[in-house]
Order: sequence, then structure tokens, then C-alpha cells
Amino acid sequence: MRIHLASDHAGFELKRALHSHLTGAGHEVVDHGAFDYDPADDYPSFCFDAGQAVANDLGSLGVVIGGSGNGEQIAANKVRGVRAARTWSVRTARLARQHNDANVAGLGAREHTMAEAIAIVEAFVGEPFSGDERHQRRVEQVAEYEALVSN
Repeated sequence: MRIHLASDHAGFELKRALHSHLTGAGHEVVDHGAFDYDPADDYPSFCFDAGQAVANDLGSLGVVIGGSGNGEQIAANKVRGVRAARTWSVRTARLARQHNDANVAGLGAREHTMAEAIAIVEAFVGEPFSGDERHQRRVEQVAEYEALVSN
């Protein structure tokens, strides 16, 4: 699976670890920045780039990482076609995929140990959308609204 990663300075080390871990697990990983540690960088452009890549690359997933993951998830959700969920546990990561067909996970590097963060991303990447009619209906309602307000 192709996985698009992005982070600011706060998520930089976690992004590097995830890149290595996911590549080692056989995934194709695309890094959208930050490419160097810079404590003054801003996350939006990295998250927009990763989100746009996911939206244009059907079947791929994304992970956007910051200190809390909140701003990164918000930024990614500004991209049409992105359904970014703030994943703060293995359970919420699985539910985001199962029920919401989330295609981007927002993750807080300052909120988890490295092992916890890797487990959350593994759960997100490994969990398929359930396809249950009620969940599909809701995903479609969100997409319809997004299309309406984007025009």
C-alpha cells in the first residue's frame, strides 16, 4: 500500500521512525515533508501536500503528525476528498477506518510513546472500511456536502 506521510518539527522524529517501520513492512512510503528539522516550520503546507496526494491516489492512505495531531488533521481535512481522523488510540484508529473510511490519520507525537504511535498507525493501515450500508451512506452524505460547498 502507498502511504503518504507529513509532519512538522514536533512530529519529525516520529515521521522518520514510521517511514522506516512502514517501508520495512512492505509499504511504499512517500514523504511530503518536513525534510529537515526546523523548530520554526509550519505544518499546513506539508499536510495539504500529503492530503492532496491521498485524494489523488485512490487506495492510498496518509498520516499527518504534529505535537498533538489536531492542527495537522484540521489542515488535511481542508483538502477535498480527504477524511482525516484524529487517531489517539488503536481503537480510534480502527474505528476511523471501519466506520468512517478515513483515509488520513492525524497523530500527536507528543501524546504517545514511539511504540504506541507505531501501533496506532499499524491499526489504521491494517483496518479496512467495513462497507456496512449505514457507514457507506454517511460517508456519501459527507462527500455530497463537501462537493456542494466546494463549488
